[in-house]
Amino acid sequence: MATNISINSKLLKLALEVSGERTENAVVAKALQEFIGFRRQRLLLKLVSKLEWNSAFDHKSERGRG
Repeated sequence: MATNISINSKLLKLALEVSGERTENAVVAKALQEFIGFRRQRLLLKLVSKLEWNSAFDHKSERGRG
């Protein structure tokens, strides 16, 4: 999808340097991918923090033999 956006030139130059990408399009795509990944991780951490752990649960006793 083609789009026109204004990006701070200093940030874009720094992003090109640290990312190892060769083009501005590639560095923006990588930045978006990493942003999405980071946000998904945060959502997962929020979900995990809502789990209730039972420290007395014995998972080995639940295994069937036979």
